[in-house]
Amino acid sequence: MKFPYGLSDFATLIEEHYFYQDRTDRIPLLEEAGRQLVFIRPRRFGKSLLLSMLEHYYDLNRAGQFEALFGQLAIGTNPTPLRNRYFVMKWDFSLVKSQGEVREIEAALHRHINLCVEHCAERYGLTVHVDTDDAIYSFGALLNAIQAARHKLYLLIDEYDNFANEVLMSRQGHYEALLYGEGLLKTVFKAVKAAAGGQGLDRVFITGVSPVVMSDMTSGYNVAQNIYLDAEFNDLCGFTEREIAGVLEHMAGENAAWSATQALDTMRTFYNGYRFCDQAGDGIYNPTLSLYFLKHLQKHGEYPDQMLDENLAMDRNKLIYISRLPHGEDILIKALSGGDALAIAQLARRFGVEDVLNAVKDQTFMASLLYYFGVLTWDGVTLFGDCRLKIPNLVARSLYVERMQDLWLPEYEDKEAIREISQRCCRYGELQPLCDFIEQRYFKILSNRDYRWSNELLIKIAFMTLLFNDNLYMMVSETEVDHGYVDLSLIVRPDKRQYQALDLLLEFKYLSLQDLDLSGQEIATSPRDALVKLPAVAAKLGEAGEQAQRYGAALTARYGLTGLRCYAVVALGFERVVFHTVECAD
Repeated sequence: MKFPYGLSDFATLIEEHYFYQDRTDRIPLLEEAGRQLVFIRPRRFGKSLLLSMLEHYYDLNRAGQFEALFGQLAIGTNPTPLRNRYFVMKWDFSLVKSQGEVREIEAALHRHINLCVEHCAERYGLTVHVDTDDAIYSFGALLNAIQAARHKLYLLIDEYDNFANEVLMSRQGHYEALLYGEGLLKTVFKAVKAAAGGQGLDRVFITGVSPVVMSDMTSGYNVAQNIYLDAEFNDLCGFTEREIAGVLEHMAGENAAWSATQALDTMRTFYNGYRFCDQAGDGIYNPTLSLYFLKHLQKHGEYPDQMLDENLAMDRNKLIYISRLPHGEDILIKALSGGDALAIAQLARRFGVEDVLNAVKDQTFMASLLYYFGVLTWDGVTLFGDCRLKIPNLVARSLYVERMQDLWLPEYEDKEAIREISQRCCRYGELQPLCDFIEQRYFKILSNRDYRWSNELLIKIAFMTLLFNDNLYMMVSETEVDHGYVDLSLIVRPDKRQYQALDLLLEFKYLSLQDLDLSGQEIATSPRDALVKLPAVAAKLGEAGEQAQRYGAALTARYGLTGLRCYAVVALGFERVVFHTVECAD
């Protein structure tokens, strides 16, 4: 089995016998959905391969290859009447330069479209005059030639918002110049809209990361059908768990030194969880990360140390962008908290950059943007019918944790201290140095920030940012076990059991100064032994300990653990942290 990591040419996959998860059965559904479609998915989620498959299916020049390319796939036995009926042209806006002044960016866009026009004309034997300074004219000339040949055009636009999003996050003024008024990008899509009105353009399929750019075009392009929230297209890109399980079973055979069941459990924790509509059933696995894992496992017989492929690590820039907006940091904390903390009335489908910047008092816009970026996903509805969003998996969570570390503890000395105290906790179960660090460093930071709550949530996130290590652990917050939710569990990865690391479970509680009827100074100067004997503190420790014991037994059974270390942790305002170890039966 050959895994096509980094490959997006459909013909190469089929002709050279790479693994391809058949999605050709959706072609009839796509044709029925509309003539101009917009399909939004996060970066590196298989959109380019989808477009390549459509290109090979509809290209009239590839009619002779149909049986070789599609004969063994679902559409091969029952093709639609539109098969191999079009001249096909593809624009890939990820290739358009986003740096420089507005005129330089516009020139890059003209060059890209002109190059695509030239390639299309050459491919189909057309004579077309290309204006190097006016790609809109060149596009019109190509359409005239196609009509004269008595054919129609299918236009594929990949990453339609790629360079515009890069411009938006670096130079907002340039973005507005491209999209507002008579900006060039808006004018390009006005030309596409006009061409579909009887000028030879019959179908358009557009992929991108978010609807922000499309919304900012307003009347420039308001004719597309948005299909990215439709349940029938939830897994149009990406893999289902059944498909991943089948691949692992095929790879494992009879002689593998690794377990297909354990590999699936690991991939589920790190890569699964994407749901792109509220009616979707099972979660979807990120395809790029899955292929990265599978290829490494096949080649080396073991899991990759780094579960986050560095080709996707640039998504951290999206979180940096959001965190710098007013109340953006607040949104990241809510996302890390889980549960109903991040719930919105409905996902924003059409919104522009001005909405994002001017309506940040409402979390709907920023939460929706994080959804489109792929670092939040659907998690059902609340009791009030609101849409609940969550971080989809552990690799996405690592980006949040990394951002909070950079925001709260950016100093070199802090990072070195964190490394030492987290290793002591994970190796020996020493929690006290961690609590001391939180009291001495974290509380000073958190008490000065404008949060509208002070409770166990921030304490949990403080521990999470200090202990997070996805090279060693599967760290899961709000794990559902035994009719409840574990606050924080760190389960050693199956492939890292040879190292001296402990499985950990922590349950958190919080008591305010008012609850304790003590001043911050009194709490700060009281001996720890005296604090744990206070009735309110003892009660909270007992409550957390009971939960830790119950959840610990459930985790032990689920993962086959021996020696799970369980802790009850109580924060006393933003002054002190006390804990006790809980006995958990194997």
